[in-house]
Amino acid sequence: MVIVSKNNPLVKELSSLKEKKFREKSGSFLVEGEKMVRECVHSGLNIRRIIVRENYAGDTYFLPTVTFGEDAFRAICDEKTPQSIAAEVEIPVYKLQLPEKSCIVLDGVADPANVGAIIRTAVAAGYTELYCINCADPYSPKSVRASMSGVFFARIMRGGREEILSVLNETPLIAADMDGENVFAFTPPERFALCIGNEGNGLSNEIFSRAAHTVKIPMGTHTESLNAAVSAGILMYQLKKTEMLKRS
Repeated sequence: MVIVSKNNPLVKELSSLKEKKFREKSGSFLVEGEKMVRECVHSGLNIRRIIVRENYAGDTYFLPTVTFGEDAFRAICDEKTPQSIAAEVEIPVYKLQLPEKSCIVLDGVADPANVGAIIRTAVAAGYTELYCINCADPYSPKSVRASMSGVFFARIMRGGREEILSVLNETPLIAADMDGENVFAFTPPERFALCIGNEGNGLSNEIFSRAAHTVKIPMGTHTESLNAAVSAGILMYQLKKTEMLKRS
């Protein structure tokens, strides 16, 4: 059966996942595109259903599948030119716990594209545990897209500031701030939590007051700052420079 009407209850339900309150209500988010769906399947996350556009002839991974007409499929997708496959995926819920190795703290990062890009780089650099405090939803369409599948492979833990700081009580915090020490001359502890703040306001006072170290990226005279995701990427790799050299 092909569902063609945009007013179909399932179409409306899946379309609502573009909004955070409905993602929280359903406990699921939408993944769009062949590559993203394929990597989501391989990640082992729980996929509730595959959604395909009529005449799609690709793999559906032996998962429950529904078929939509053109208008119905476009209605559920966030991309302007969607591919012919999407997946409804259960949002993984991870309990707050001590990090197993160096990790990332996102403190008020508000742009979903930045959240997604940071997750992407974190997974690439080996930081698979992330703690989010008052951040943009990492499972929003824009964040999922910017993560380029990183969101499937990261352990994303969300909670209040004091709650997360309590869990990280024995982990040295490294605060990213323009008044810090030059990161290229800094020797990090063996295990740490790199803290990235809000795009406009930086890190909260609570994070600063508990940070063991503060580092900065030196800037040219005509540059005041870098994009949060770009800064985070530079810091992540520099702080793991020794480990990265062993990988090469």
